[in-house]
This record gives sequence, structure tokens and C-alpha cells, in this order.
Amino acid sequence: MRFRDKVAIVTGAAQGIGEGYARALAAEGARVIVADLNQEQGQRVAKEIGNAVFVPVDVADPASAEDLASVAISEFGQIDYLVNNAAIFHGMRREGIVTVAYDYLERFLKVNLLGALHVTRAVLPHLKEGAAIVNQSSTAAWQPTGFYGLAKAGINHLTASLASELGGRGIRVNAIAPGPTDTEAARDIIPEEYRSAMVQSFALKRMGTPADQAGALLFLLSDEASWVTGQVIAVDGGSVVRL
Repeated sequence: MRFRDKVAIVTGAAQGIGEGYARALAAEGARVIVADLNQEQGQRVAKEIGNAVFVPVDVADPASAEDLASVAISEFGQIDYLVNNAAIFHGMRREGIVTVAYDYLERFLKVNLLGALHVTRAVLPHLKEGAAIVNQSSTAAWQPTGFYGLAKAGINHLTASLASELGGRGIRVNAIAPGPTDTEAARDIIPEEYRSAMVQSFALKRMGTPADQAGALLFLLSDEASWVTGQVIAVDGGSVVRL
């Protein structure tokens, strides 16, 4: 129960890895704000994990992010942790970076990159020394993966920049870079006929699970990581090796 009496906001928590993050935090005592655009699924997650509330949010909109922070304070009186997980991934367009429509690209980057900054800026006035932020990156940031990788590479830079700017206030900022993880969204993006060969290329011959990612999250938010900041931790079964 490392997070008893702590309050965590998890964006994109209505399904997939985000849902796993919310459940893992609640299981260790945290009160959780389940933040998502999907009201039906978000309310389900909040009800099932208990000691949680669902708050609708569009992270691409700074005003919506401000409303999220306000509700968190009105419901629980404090914010200790922020997990910037929300992203467009399920149903993502499979187009090239030079061919994708500009209106889609603009919305995509507002959600997948600027969304983390919007929510961070919204909660920042409420964070105290000892608070921690974890951003959701991806191993795609280190591969030629078009506009998705572009956004995640930006998340890595944002993580390092925020860690530098907020370190003097005692606030740590890190990121998790998942490799291919077995979620509904990943099954939609990665055709089944490619999965077996892909998995065999990993050092650990399996897809990841939301629980694999949650273990890294709990460590990075905990006091056990009190001298860890500005880092991007790959949780990917050895699918990408950086020397």
C-alpha cells in the first residue's frame, strides 16, 4: 500500500494500459481520477476499482485540462501524481507522415504530444514537493514510425525538459516507453499475421501486458525512485536495444 492517502490522475484510463495503471494504483491504496473521453468505459473503470471518480477530459483542450484539475481538487483536496497516458492509438490512421491530412495530424499531435503538457500545466499549481509525473512514451520514439513516433519522440524531450524545470521544486518527471503490448488497440493496429514473427524478434518471446507496464509505473511514482528523474524507461521485452 505504497500510495495510501495519495491522489493520482490517470488520463486515458478507460481501457488498455491506462486502465491497468488506474487499477494498479488503486490496489496500492491511491485515490484515482479516471480521466478519459470515453464516458461509458471510464465510469465502468472507476466503479470497478472503487475509491475513484471518472472525469471526462479532452487533453487537447487546455480548458478541459484545467477543469480536470479543478474536479480532482474538489473531490479529493490534493493531487500527488499525474500519469499522462491519453493518446490516439486505437483506430489510428495508417498513413505516411507526408501524406496524412493536416487536420488529422494537428489533432493527433495536440492529443499525443501537447496533451501531456496541457494537463501538466493544469495540475502544476497543486503539486507539492515529492509529487511525481509519468508520461507515456513508446519504443516507436526510437524507430521510423511516422507521426506516431514523432509525437512520442516529443514526449521524451518534454519529459527531460519538465524534469529539468521542475526538479528544483522537488517534482520528478519520467516516462515509460512500452513495446508492443497486448491490448485491444494493439490488436487493431498490428495484424494477427504479423504478430508471431514480431514476437520472435524480441529477446523475451511474448507480447507485453498492461501489468508489465504497471510495474514500472508504480516504481517510478514511488519513493523507491526518489532519485530518478528525466528518464525514459523502455518496458518492451527487449524489442528495442539502445547501447
